[in-house]
Amino acid sequence: MKQRPYASLALAAPLALAAAVVACNTEPPPPTATTASATPAPGQSQAPAAKPPTAEEAHGFTLRVNDELKKLWTASARASWVNKTYITDDTTALSAAAEEANMEYLGTAITGATRFDGMTLPEPVARQLKLIKISSTLPAPPDPKKRAELAQIAVSMEADYGKGKYCPPRLEGKCENLDELSNIMAKSRKYDELLDAWTGWHSIAPPIRERYTRYVELGNEGARSIGFSDMGALWRAGYDMTPEAFEADTERLWNQVKPLYDELHCLVRSKLRKLYGKDKIGDKAPIPAHLLGNMWAQDWSNLYDLVTPYPTEASLDVSKALVDKKVAPIEMVKMGERFFTSLGLDPLPKTFWERSMFVRPRDREVVCHASAWDVTYGGDIRIKMCIEPKEEDFITIHHELGHDYYYAYYHTLPVLFQAGANDGFHEGIGDTIALSVTPGYLKTIGLLKDAPENPKAETNFLMKQALAKIAFLPFGKLIDQWRWDVFAGKTAPDKYNEAWWVLRQKYQGVAAPVPRSEKDFDPGAKFHVPGGTPYTRYFLAHIYQFQFHRALCKAAGHTGPLHTCSIYGNKAAGDKLKAMLAMGASKPWPEAMKAISGETQGDASAILEYFEPLRKFIREESKGETCGW
Repeated sequence: MKQRPYASLALAAPLALAAAVVACNTEPPPPTATTASATPAPGQSQAPAAKPPTAEEAHGFTLRVNDELKKLWTASARASWVNKTYITDDTTALSAAAEEANMEYLGTAITGATRFDGMTLPEPVARQLKLIKISSTLPAPPDPKKRAELAQIAVSMEADYGKGKYCPPRLEGKCENLDELSNIMAKSRKYDELLDAWTGWHSIAPPIRERYTRYVELGNEGARSIGFSDMGALWRAGYDMTPEAFEADTERLWNQVKPLYDELHCLVRSKLRKLYGKDKIGDKAPIPAHLLGNMWAQDWSNLYDLVTPYPTEASLDVSKALVDKKVAPIEMVKMGERFFTSLGLDPLPKTFWERSMFVRPRDREVVCHASAWDVTYGGDIRIKMCIEPKEEDFITIHHELGHDYYYAYYHTLPVLFQAGANDGFHEGIGDTIALSVTPGYLKTIGLLKDAPENPKAETNFLMKQALAKIAFLPFGKLIDQWRWDVFAGKTAPDKYNEAWWVLRQKYQGVAAPVPRSEKDFDPGAKFHVPGGTPYTRYFLAHIYQFQFHRALCKAAGHTGPLHTCSIYGNKAAGDKLKAMLAMGASKPWPEAMKAISGETQGDASAILEYFEPLRKFIREESKGETCGW
């Protein structure tokens, strides 16, 4: 996960941090150029009409906003880093104050940018003005009290999620955090034990519900103040097309991949039914959400042992290899770095190793959800993870380093261009690299001694990939579908949970394992909802990464099946990757897509090509099954 204007210094001294936040709050707002004169007070003469703005003024305005945003976002990043790696009431308050300063400044900057509407301007200036208007995913209301309230709500919801624990009766007063509960979800095959872990974690969310309702009210008020109907329309405006066109485009991509997901769902459900019985899973029924090996049923990788196509074939057990070889968390990160440097990209800076958080500290509360940061918008890159020796974390490291290398190659651009071509690009780059973590690559780097290469072994490998990549797709789409409806008022607060499960059944074919009511707030049990992070980016990333992978494999001269390609060590592929990374958000995303792939729209044909050998197996294996739900 990319961490947007947040990141920062490893536990800066509280006084220095406080000073930084104060500085943020006293930062002068961006000049609104020569704003039209207000109506004169009684007895005063009419002020002369303001002169029309010039292209030179527009350019000067963007220069000032870039400079001032960099200062604000850096201070906010420092506050947020400390809060996420050392959760206390004080660090939460400091982070909220910095976020409030961001909101105040951006509100003024957006107002200033509208003065240049309708002008013919040089493309870089026009694009920066556009990006100013959509630069915040949480727009603040104009009222200072409401702005402060919104900032406090946003930070407190995320902090409470990070501190969430479940204290089951079986532990006699001891509690389990999300990592521990997730390990139960991953390893247990006991129906009731899984149910207890699932309901236990979801019990942390109801206290967030009331604040989330207010968050929606205030965020929508802020969105309307800058010309959007609601926050959802604002979020969908960041894709170089209208919000309506973007929503239609995501539906187009989903319909391309839905048949593949439906086939996988059918096979997995049949295997789970054999394990748990027809009384738990009917012939044509959604799958209970707690049985899929993951707290949110978004990644089914932990079911691999149940659905392995050829169980007698040698297995690629990366987690076992990491444990057996006693690979330390920092060495796992260095393995990820070596992939990028093998492509000709630069090594990570010394500060990355000094300032990142690689393991869960024993002495304090932290947000373990993995994220990548550029604290200063100038190359102070790092990751925040609680790494364990398992395959999931090994892959996540490549994902987070993808964000950091994106930061590293565009950090000399104006801060408004320091972003992915769209947010799906940012999420997709690391996963593109991870697609090259093939059996052959793992053997090359010495992590696996033997990497069998035959059709059966390849089918096993593709199944493991599908359980992560294909299983995720509907979940990646539905979270924002739920929020768009909430933001637009289509889903009222008294229908939050009902609407959540309607969408989960529609897209995922997954159902709540026990009756749920509006006393629950199951969306809030997923980090990105209380964390306020848009989620469609992850759906797009799961499409784009295969598109990127196919293009980079072509550049590398690969001629075999797409799933066998690893670009490790190929400088030609690295050069194509670097060229796209360096563009940041300076051009519309279709141009960045063209730079890396030669194409100008998202296309799921690459993901279908990658998994075609597996589909043949799934169709044969599922004969006689009643698919759908």
